Amino acid sequence: MTIGRVRTAVLSLASYRPGKAASQVEDEHDIVGAIKLASNENPWSPVPEVVAAISDAVSGVNRYADNNASDVRSAISEWIGVDVARVTVGCGSSGLLQQLFMTYVDPGDEVIFPWPSFEIYPVFSTLFAAHQIRVPLVDYAFDLDAVAAAVSEKTKLIVLATPNNPTGTPVSMRAVEGLLDSIPDDVIVVIDEAYREFSDPTFGDPVVDLQPRYDNVVVTRTFSKAFGLAGLRSGYGIAHPEIVEQLDKVRLAFSVNNLAQVGMLAAIEHEAAAMANVATLLNERTRMVEALDASGTVSVPSQANFIFIPTGDRTEPIAIAMEKLGVVTRPFPGFGLRITIGSPEENDRWLAAFLSSQT
Repeated sequence: MTIGRVRTAVLSLASYRPGKAASQVEDEHDIVGAIKLASNENPWSPVPEVVAAISDAVSGVNRYADNNASDVRSAISEWIGVDVARVTVGCGSSGLLQQLFMTYVDPGDEVIFPWPSFEIYPVFSTLFAAHQIRVPLVDYAFDLDAVAAAVSEKTKLIVLATPNNPTGTPVSMRAVEGLLDSIPDDVIVVIDEAYREFSDPTFGDPVVDLQPRYDNVVVTRTFSKAFGLAGLRSGYGIAHPEIVEQLDKVRLAFSVNNLAQVGMLAAIEHEAAAMANVATLLNERTRMVEALDASGTVSVPSQANFIFIPTGDRTEPIAIAMEKLGVVTRPFPGFGLRITIGSPEENDRWLAAFLSSQT
């Protein structure tokens, strides 16, 4: 029985599935001391200066935040090197993606994205009754020619996650430029860069390489991963001022809260310290890939803070075996296993658990 007249799109909606919590796995398998490597979180707290700034701001949470996050927008504009009118903020980059769907997608419109990719794209497409065009990956990477071929007069959005989640594969801005040149300029192309700080800069920067020529490019980024602010939901976007104006209309009032704004400002100020942690994670990613190679395990070359192992039909049994050893990963049934890069100790533990699951 359903109470009230729920929208058809909501009734058919498959909810977004976050990674399992360590406590959930402990309960399921009657174990203790599980670690979670399922949500691509930073294993370390924000740098001490950021923690101190957030702590100092706690006493002010009885007041609403600045709805426009004006200081944050100004700081980001200086940091990124763009006019402040091109900057917007959101409740994480996922919040900005939701705003993009709210702004551009009517029922029956088409949304194109490579697949598999970030699982929120189908959720929002269904919620707004859009027709989803899922373009299959080729060798775990994007086929932008196929993306371009899928565009029709009904296409409103193209969403490209780079590096892609869950495969960790990037796409170069030169390749995206070719896509942009082949599609109508009234199709919004979203470059979703949640893992940007972990990617080789030679793949390019859409803000620098694309936006000066293409007004229909929107870039979404976050402080959740590299800066360790996942719990504060701190995202930002760079786009043409006219797009920013429309996105701001549909943002939930005060959705970027006081602590998130303070955290973002402090994170920008102390970027260098956070990037030292990122460098450690990149070294750990290399170490884990080399260890997998030495064991004879194939992984997909990653530019993110996780590794994807194509385990096919063995994915779920491997994930369950690892859970029983207290290591929570993110299985994609029939496709593969995504494992977040954690601290050195956590990485040693998941590697041992994974290798044990193969015997």
